[in-house]
Amino acid sequence: MVSGHILVALTFLALASFVLASDPSSLQDFCVAIDEPENAVFLLDAYRNLFCSVFVNGKFCKNPKLVTAEDFLLKGLNMPGNTSNPLGSFVTPANVAQLPGLNTLEGLVHFQFNIGKTKAVAFAGLSSQNPGVITIANAVFGSNLPISDDVLAKAFQVDKKVVDWLQAQFWMDIN
Repeated sequence: MVSGHILVALTFLALASFVLASDPSSLQDFCVAIDEPENAVFLLDAYRNLFCSVFVNGKFCKNPKLVTAEDFLLKGLNMPGNTSNPLGSFVTPANVAQLPGLNTLEGLVHFQFNIGKTKAVAFAGLSSQNPGVITIANAVFGSNLPISDDVLAKAFQVDKKVVDWLQAQFWMDIN
């Protein structure tokens, strides 16, 4: 009888240990950030019959009826920058304080390269309100706590000499 209870308990624990994980979608399509809740979205709290404002990523959400194109516009993005640097690029940083529409927009690490002969503009989004700039080469080969040569050689399928050469290069400290 005791062994039956133990078997049931172990089965329950085994089944209860399965976990599902995913990147949940946002609670809403967008949340334009505002500092004060006077123009925020208000939801009815069914338990207390009180009104509460929507608060996402540390900011109140602007009422969607009051959102305009200006909430997704940053003046100056159309101006070319100086690209005569080792990376060959210029970044105009923008965060949620300058561009309130960024509050819940998401993005991925990606690679961009202009193969044309004329100047190009790229809009890149990172999944943070204030992400900064991260270069993959600097993060991998110029990291403060170096990644093992063996690991890098295996991951990039190159000889350790190539990894050593890459680690010896000057990497701009922009991470």
